[in-house]
Amino acid sequence: MAGTVLTSETVSEYIGGRTALRKLIDVDGLTVQEVGDGNLNLVFVCRDASGRALVLKQSLPYVRLVGPDWPMTEDRAAREAHSLTVHGRLAPEWVCALVEYDDDQHILVLEDLSDHEVLRSRLNRGGSHSGAFAPMGRLIARVLTGTSWLTLGEEGFRAQASETVNTQLCLISEELIFTEPYVDCGTRNSVRSLVDGRLETLRRDSEWVSGAMRMKRRFLTVQEALIHGDLHTGSMFIRGEAGAADFSVKAFDSEFAFYGPIGFDLGLLWGNILAAAARAAAQGETDRAVSLMCEIETVWYAFENELRSGWPARMKPEQYTDAFLESWLDDIRDDAWGFAGCEAARRVIGLAKVSDIETLDDDEYVRGVEIMLGVGRSWLVNRSRRSFDSYRREFSEFLLHVVS
Repeated sequence: MAGTVLTSETVSEYIGGRTALRKLIDVDGLTVQEVGDGNLNLVFVCRDASGRALVLKQSLPYVRLVGPDWPMTEDRAAREAHSLTVHGRLAPEWVCALVEYDDDQHILVLEDLSDHEVLRSRLNRGGSHSGAFAPMGRLIARVLTGTSWLTLGEEGFRAQASETVNTQLCLISEELIFTEPYVDCGTRNSVRSLVDGRLETLRRDSEWVSGAMRMKRRFLTVQEALIHGDLHTGSMFIRGEAGAADFSVKAFDSEFAFYGPIGFDLGLLWGNILAAAARAAAQGETDRAVSLMCEIETVWYAFENELRSGWPARMKPEQYTDAFLESWLDDIRDDAWGFAGCEAARRVIGLAKVSDIETLDDDEYVRGVEIMLGVGRSWLVNRSRRSFDSYRREFSEFLLHVVS
């Protein structure tokens, strides 16, 4: 890499050498904690004696989850810096703020959100999800409005899309979400032996496999906005309870950002809501599971209402009419169901699984996987006929079948 890899011991020296950062935090007596538990990067929380804090995130030249055997471009940090800047301008209340970006050493300096917790962690321990998801629906809509041709115009849109190509990280999504779980093309897939038979049955299911390939085509070919690209409960911070003065929800980790289908962000979020609901159901908390599943509809209507509110400001209303909006919303929702179905499968089969399911004991794990694969398959295969009423009924049927 161009610079040196940061360590807890060298962070103070790094901050001390950056004029802008020295004004924000005192390096004398600085405490540094490495907290990076993700799959790709180093993350350090830095706090001075007065309580001021910053977070440093450095891209490594390989996938941290695997090691040097899987090389990875460090330029992903620049992609994240750009997306944080753009998304933060559109929705500062729901996006982790970028303080500074060091392109030479691929280091992002971010606002400290240590008073928040990762939403997945809260959900896994049974914490409240009230109010957690609607802000993400509104954020996705603002991103669509602010980075699509509706605002930029066709020429500006094409220029922006060409400048934000994110080839290597898109390839990760293409392989891990849309390919490997369905055709078992490598050693990165795994499940507990208890569900081997269920997985083999699915892999013989031509509708399931072809459905995934159709969504892969959508992922590869549709450009609508500068999407987050990895939006899920593990890339959301939350603080406090809904209605409280300190309540806050913020998205982070947007290094997978690229110009793609807006339904991908919605679908990944829905697939991870399903994981939280499947965990609750597997543990016998059916009321909580149903409540979590209702958040899918909450996300959609927050998205739709925010998009409609910005619709009058669009360029070229004589071309992009109200009738166009209605058909476009149908397409986005259709995409979202399909992407959600793919996400449900990859999070229990492929690399980078979710702790919602992986931390369950064997009996609960079997129930959780059955819900993820069964509901996810239906979303993927039947998405064009999907209504919110139908998914609620279907989930209730799965609960009766799997949990009872």
